[in-house]
Amino acid sequence: MSDTRSNGAVATTAHQDLHSEQGALRGEHPGRSRNPVVKVADLAWLEFEKPDLDRAEVFAWDFGFQIAARTENELWLRGTFAGSPCTVIRRGRTSRFIGPAFRAAERADLDRLARATGTEVRGAGVPGGGSAVGLLDPSGLPVRVVHCAEQLPELPGQQPLLLNSGTEQRRTEAAQRPPREPSRIQRLGHVVLETRVFAQALDWYLDTLGMIVSDFLFLDGQRERGPSMAFLRCDQGALAVDHHTLAMHLGPGNGYVHSAYQVTDLDAIAAGGEYLNERGYKRSWGIGRHIQGSQLFDYWRDPDRLMLEHFADGDLFSCDLEPGWAPMSTSGLAQWGPPATRDFVGANPSPQRIRDVIGALRGDNEVDPARLLALLRAANS
Repeated sequence: MSDTRSNGAVATTAHQDLHSEQGALRGEHPGRSRNPVVKVADLAWLEFEKPDLDRAEVFAWDFGFQIAARTENELWLRGTFAGSPCTVIRRGRTSRFIGPAFRAAERADLDRLARATGTEVRGAGVPGGGSAVGLLDPSGLPVRVVHCAEQLPELPGQQPLLLNSGTEQRRTEAAQRPPREPSRIQRLGHVVLETRVFAQALDWYLDTLGMIVSDFLFLDGQRERGPSMAFLRCDQGALAVDHHTLAMHLGPGNGYVHSAYQVTDLDAIAAGGEYLNERGYKRSWGIGRHIQGSQLFDYWRDPDRLMLEHFADGDLFSCDLEPGWAPMSTSGLAQWGPPATRDFVGANPSPQRIRDVIGALRGDNEVDPARLLALLRAANS
């Protein structure tokens, strides 16, 4: 709440001019666990299956990935930053998301996690070697926590353009001509998941992996029922990290919504988007700037209709930031940019979506008619 100075001026709070206009009300979810099993340091990579690895590799080059390793049955993709690969795609019968792998801060965290969950430490199966613990979150999604034996070296990246701004004129006697080429991916940023058991899944990621909430969204008229979406970051103490590494929202489905990959700047997003458009790929939504996280964004569909995001200039926060609270709405997703598309918000009906809704309403989960109607209103607000 705001406090008032002796001269009558209202003092600035943590939720004014920062990341959210509202904080929590008394008794609302604190957004963190008091005693988590471990504290993961970041996402390591995401795991997918696809039937056509050659087609997946063509899109990977066009979207801006580099190839870390390729075998007959596996394709490992990376960014230009040093570290682990971004993505592994394994040959499978259908195109689907398998699950995320999070990076352990220390190798000993894997032993602690295995003891606490009754699992085993096994090989991670990553180029260069490593160890992993395999888990299931409350949605039934496979989640791995990994520690890599070797780090991939840094690769040459795109340089940000030198910009003139008002009286600050750093570029003279030179024109700007960003090349029409793929947006060179720097690193994996975050993954967004949908779940029918949002409250259970949220607490699991906080209690088991030590993540903390940056922002909560709630359904209009249902704040007393708790949040319906959360943006979670990793807890690295005083080190400022991405506003969200994982985002989750309540919905009739369980699984992947999209994944996001950092590029250099707005020109890299825009020029890379023109490159993708020229090659016939479908833009889902963009270009714009988000509210929660502040990222510049551009969303695309791969040939199997999985959604991927280019982003740049996201917020970074230390462990000191408390969660913000805001109503959930489509218009509240962006500060500027074109209106969110029906494709992006998942409002286009499909046989699978209809099956998801029927299954959610019949099952034992957190989706009931009132929440489903509120989700539909949020998608159109």
